[in-house]
Amino acid sequence: MTTKFLLTLLLFHLSTTAYSIGVNYGTLGDNLPPPSQVANFLKTQTIIDAVKIFDMNPDIIKAFANSGISLTVTLPNGDIPTLTKPRAARRWVQQNIKPFHPATRIRYICVGTEVLHWGDDAQKSNLVAAMRTLNHALSVEGIKDIKISTPHSLGIMLASEPPSQGRFRPELTQILTPMLRFLRETKSPLMVNPYPYFGWTPQNENYALFKQSVVDPITKLTYNSMFDGLMDSIYSAAKVLGFPDVNILVGETGWPSACEFPVCSMQHAADYNGNLIKHVESGQGTPLMPNRKFETYIFALFNENQKPGPQAEKNWGLFYPNLTPVYNAGVMRNQQGADGSIPNPKPGKPATPTMPGKPATPAPGKPSNGGKVWCIAKPGVTNQALQQNLDYACSQPGVDCGPIQPGGACFSSDIRSQASYAMNAYYQKNGHNNLSCDFSQTGLVTSINPSHGPCTYTPVHR
Repeated sequence: MTTKFLLTLLLFHLSTTAYSIGVNYGTLGDNLPPPSQVANFLKTQTIIDAVKIFDMNPDIIKAFANSGISLTVTLPNGDIPTLTKPRAARRWVQQNIKPFHPATRIRYICVGTEVLHWGDDAQKSNLVAAMRTLNHALSVEGIKDIKISTPHSLGIMLASEPPSQGRFRPELTQILTPMLRFLRETKSPLMVNPYPYFGWTPQNENYALFKQSVVDPITKLTYNSMFDGLMDSIYSAAKVLGFPDVNILVGETGWPSACEFPVCSMQHAADYNGNLIKHVESGQGTPLMPNRKFETYIFALFNENQKPGPQAEKNWGLFYPNLTPVYNAGVMRNQQGADGSIPNPKPGKPATPTMPGKPATPAPGKPSNGGKVWCIAKPGVTNQALQQNLDYACSQPGVDCGPIQPGGACFSSDIRSQASYAMNAYYQKNGHNNLSCDFSQTGLVTSINPSHGPCTYTPVHR
């Protein structure tokens, strides 16, 4: 056999390897180690065999060459309309993929990030076309082992409870249907970002942390975690559109170890990620998708001190920048018990507070007033993010932002007040689940009524 033929066989074998536990490698920090050190650390010290990055950073892509670790890369949302053109797509592949492939085992190309949630109209309408054109460009360039997909926030869901009644938002089905058809044709996964953290309430905390069971009243199936419930709601939604056979990949999930509220703690983060890893590695699957080992990327590799927004945004990491664990999630080779169990986290260095002072908004508490809850902006969210939330919410069908216009009962010059009203109006209109208050991790569900004076916030009833 020739060397070239042997290499082709090796690449085919690697491309069909069943990956399970990966990690999202963000770089919004001024104290992070160099990519080469990160790659060596993951290879030699952890069980992590797959990495996902949020850009096309050539230093990172090169660092994982010949490491045995697969890499998922992401092109910017803004590039999507241009990449519907075959010549532009082929040039993009020649410039961004071919110089590194196959030495770096690029497994997936993400066409944007949560485009259907945060993208503009041009990005959304061109998304599937860009995916198809890039896939064709890879084929023309002789690259057969890289799949094309795009990650979705669960903002694409109209309903996620109970799991058997999961449904996509009706206005998105005209995009999701051809996208799912493309994913089926190319045997690529549907990438989703389920975060039980954003569905947390004091009442369902154990369910969110893999410690409590809930029964779907329709199917009578028992769910041992909110993670499984969210996954099956996505499966149910895809099945309604006729695509139950499209594989589902978890592009992001995790739990922050520190923030302004008790919901964030090292213990909660260790419980969630540790139990998640055990569950995924077991191959048990979910009630509607039994005996599956979902490829899962934990968010995130590092605590990133330059991430904008509230304190939680800076504290999603499994590791500090010096490569010591923030807590024991079970990803270190020497931290796993002989039986595969995840030990309880040992006391260690506390997370460094990033936002001093008490929260300006009450923390979510036990629902009162008949189970009423509202969606508001989290403390510490930047004005830029608040403006984006305001613009997005008020642009959506059925969301009435009239009360915050000049002369309205809720008019205010304070951008936080305007954004919170708009976010709550969107939350009230769209699905009545905590995912509708996600807003790229800047929304907060609270049982404290934010209404004031003549300004009334419509509640969601739980």
